[in-house]
This record gives sequence, structure tokens and C-alpha cells, in this order.
Amino acid sequence: MDLKEKLLSSFMVFEDRVDTNTYVHDVRNDAIKTFEEKGFPSKKDEAWKYTSLNKVLKEDYSVFPKQENALEYSEVKKYFIHDIDTYKIVFIDGKYSSHLSQTTHEGMDVCLMSAAFSKPKYRLVIENYFNKAANNDSLASLNTAFSSEGAYIYIPKNKLVEKPIQIIHFSTGNESALMLQPRNLVVVGENSHVQIIERHQSLTSNPVLTNSVTEIFASKRAIVDYYKIQNDNLNASLIDNTYIKQKQESIVSIHTFSFGGNLTRNNLNFYQEGERIDSTLKGVTIIGDKQHVDHNTLVHHIEPNCESHQDYKGIFADNSTGVFNGKVIVEKEAQKTNAFQANNNILVNDNATINTKPQLEIFADDVKCSHGCTIGQLDESALFYLRSRGIPEKEAKALLMFAFSNNVLSSVKIPELKQRITKIIANKLGVNIGFDL
Repeated sequence: MDLKEKLLSSFMVFEDRVDTNTYVHDVRNDAIKTFEEKGFPSKKDEAWKYTSLNKVLKEDYSVFPKQENALEYSEVKKYFIHDIDTYKIVFIDGKYSSHLSQTTHEGMDVCLMSAAFSKPKYRLVIENYFNKAANNDSLASLNTAFSSEGAYIYIPKNKLVEKPIQIIHFSTGNESALMLQPRNLVVVGENSHVQIIERHQSLTSNPVLTNSVTEIFASKRAIVDYYKIQNDNLNASLIDNTYIKQKQESIVSIHTFSFGGNLTRNNLNFYQEGERIDSTLKGVTIIGDKQHVDHNTLVHHIEPNCESHQDYKGIFADNSTGVFNGKVIVEKEAQKTNAFQANNNILVNDNATINTKPQLEIFADDVKCSHGCTIGQLDESALFYLRSRGIPEKEAKALLMFAFSNNVLSSVKIPELKQRITKIIANKLGVNIGFDL
């Protein structure tokens, strides 16, 4: 039995054992039909032309963990941003860990999707927002069909969330191979501001496949800063689907830091539904070995007087492969749009590969839109200059790569997170640099 058949046969068992309302039940049933029709994407699909899931899907994944595994904070402390006080929503093998988490219902809800699905007081929010941003892509539909647990964040209007929120998923290796499908819903009210950090971390050498979906809704003048840290081991694969709907004058920024994992696919989709909206998509990718990272982005400009900024940096070594497929759509009504898209890449050696395809589809005539990509190696003259000042070659290359990534790092608004990412980059480059960018 292949993975698709296993998932389809497991669906009825799953539906019978989860507590949910009628609306979610209907959504799940429609979603499994979509997945059954479409199946897993292949390289025949244009959006997946450079990324194959064949090797990842050959594993015999457990769809439902057979037992729970407890973790002590000391075992996983290094994966938290522990320098600052934060709310925490932590999952172990797909199950909520209450003793590692710190949630709240004081003036807002930072809690669980399972509670939102089952409790009547959340029904209105679920029916208004759940699955209203995610599209009918096969993998997003698969997640919707099996959605039962994840982070539920509801911020009412005029609320400044004083502490960042961390969402962390751990996998422990209780199963020989495990598939996880977390579902996150983030609703941010008018004039509110929130910062969120998300991480998926495998603690085992056993194969793990995570198919995650996050829906973010930003109301009028809301501000959302969302950071994704992807620094997993070589047996973990992640398909991360994120959908953002923005209303008038809202500001949403998503930073994606991809440093590890076997195969990572980031599907990031912005839908601007109002005027004077600002959307920011930035990312840094540093990988080696045979790792594969694919960024697939969409910004859909629907109304006039809006902006979007995409800036992705990639450093690829050994036999690693990078993919960037970015699309900006500007509708006829979206006059005065300002859209910027850039993808810059460094190939450290001849065996690394990058496939990049920036795209613009413009139907308006009064816009400022630009896109471009570069693929190259380190500047030899700059390298020579640094070495002539007594800096060893390895450190000189690392300095240039730091500088290459700096304009993405400079927009990180949580100092402790910026410091942590700087250290991860230094570690990836194999140097110890005595300052933070």
C-alpha cells in the first residue's frame, strides 16, 4: 500500500475519533476528496518542476503516533529562544505538551486548534476563518482533511501582544517513520500587533515528513511579524504551506531561515484585499550535502496603492539544490502598485545547483514593478582585499557571506532572534565571528 492509499484508508478512522463541529467535518470531507483526485504533486506539475517528492514518499510513515513521548525542558532548551519571555505552544510527535507550553486566554487566545474545533465559544471564528485562505492544492487539502491539532491564535482589536509567541513541533523517533500534519490559525484584529516564531525540529535519525498549513488573517492596520526557523536534521523533510490574507493598511512580514533538513518546500501565498497594504517576504538559505530547499511564493495585488517586497538570499555548497519560484500578480484595478522581487544566490562550488524563476503578471498600467535574480560566486577582488588585510581565507569568505545575507537579517525585529540566527549562520559557515550583524 502506497502512502496515498494509506492516507485515504485512514481518513474514516481519523474522522470517527476526533471531536469537531459539523462545519469542520464538511470541510474535511471535501478536502479528502480533493486530495484523492489530485494525489501528491509530481515534477509534471509546473510548480513542482524542480522538486521531486518520490524519495520522501517511499517511507512507510505512521499516520497516527502510537504513543506519546515526554521531553524535559533541559533536553530541548536550545531549540527555544530562551533569552526572552515568550508564550509557547509546544507539540511532541503531534501531541500538545502542556508542561513545555505557556498559553493564555487573558484578553486574547493563544491555545490549541483542537480546543477551537471542539468548544462552542470558538465556533464563530472557526466558521469565519478556518480554510478560508488555504487553496485547494493537493497538499494543503491533505492537511485540511487530517487537521486536528496545532496553534490557535486569536488577537482581538487594539491589542499589542507584549511577548512573542513560539510555536515548536518536536518529533522524537517513537515511530520508525512519522508523518505530521499540524494546522495553525492566526487571526489578528484591527490595530493589533503580534510577533510569532515557528520551528519544526526532529530529535531522531528516523525519517519525519511534516506537511504543515498556517493561515494568517490580518485585519485593518494590523501588524504581523512571522519568523520561520528551519534548521532540522538530514532525515527530516518539511512541506510548509502558509496563506496570508490582508485587509486595508495592514503590514505583514514573513522571514524564512532555511538552514537544514533533507527536503524543504515553502509555499508562501499573500492575498492583498484592501488599499495601502504592505507585504514583506524575506529569506536566507544556507545548505550543503544533498539538501534541497524550494521557495515558492505568490503575492496577489488586488487593490490599488499597495506594496510588496521579496528578497531571498541563497548560499549553496556541496551537492545541494536550491529553487526559487516567485510570482507577483497585479490585477487591472491594482493601480499604483509598488512590487519588488529579488533572488540572489552564491554557489560555493561547481556541484551545487540553483533553479530560479522570478515572474511578474501585470494587468495594470500605472505601477512600479521589478524583479531579478543573480547566480554567481564570491567576489574575488573583495576576497583579495580582505586577505591582504591579514584575514584568513576561510574567515574572509564567511565575512562576505555574512554581508551577503545582512539586508535580510537587518529587518528581524526581535534582537534575541537575530542574534540566534547570526550564530546559526556562523556555525553553518564553519567560523567563529566575534560580532553580531
